[in-house]
Amino acid sequence: MYTNLALKTTEMNRRPYIFGIVCAIAFALTSCKEDPNSPGVEYMPDMYRSPALEAYVDYGNNKTMDWTESMKQEAGRTRVLSRLPAPGTIPHVKSDMVPFVMPYALNNTPEDYERSAIEVKSPLLSTKKNVLRGQEIYTIMCTHCHGEAGHGDGAISKNGLILGIPDYATKLKDLSVGKMFHTLTYGKGLMGQHASQLNQLERWQVIEWVKLLQQGITEPEFDTNDMLKLAAAPAATSDSTATTN
Repeated sequence: MYTNLALKTTEMNRRPYIFGIVCAIAFALTSCKEDPNSPGVEYMPDMYRSPALEAYVDYGNNKTMDWTESMKQEAGRTRVLSRLPAPGTIPHVKSDMVPFVMPYALNNTPEDYERSAIEVKSPLLSTKKNVLRGQEIYTIMCTHCHGEAGHGDGAISKNGLILGIPDYATKLKDLSVGKMFHTLTYGKGLMGQHASQLNQLERWQVIEWVKLLQQGITEPEFDTNDMLKLAAAPAATSDSTATTN
């Protein structure tokens, strides 16, 4: 009796080991795949391939997230990408930036171009910061056509690609800031729009520099408060040849 009990005890002690060996063999067999690129059986696949989302990518819902483009087309699934903001939407900005994010009210028409001369005014002060930033933008965005001093003698004009670019100090001397802003926003003639490259603040800053070029100024001076100093207009002189009765 004692012998049978000892045998049963030994057999029971071996069962966990046998069970473990069987599981190990089964696990090894299930991991064998014919496809060398197969990762095998994934336990909790979301832990292996977490859905890291990126902007402007159509991931769909949980069911279609891992579908290929062809699978989505076969299923007739319509792509839904990020949409543009509603017309008139403005971003949240600090109070001093509000004038530069409001929608531009005028349309791209000859009538509104003329209206801009009267209705559109610069919200900027002619500070050193704005003027020098305008010079920087002008150098990058404008000199290839208008030239460094605004005489219409940029590289594109010199090589003959575009002729007749007007001089700011002569033909465009009286061009209003409103018409400048309208032209930068929509373009005019051979000049394309710059609204996609310059925000409203940058457009007004480059206009600050163009205002100086209209006066033939390329080396502006500033006072102790960093405000632009403009030379006084010459006083009218009397005609020395006039005679008195």
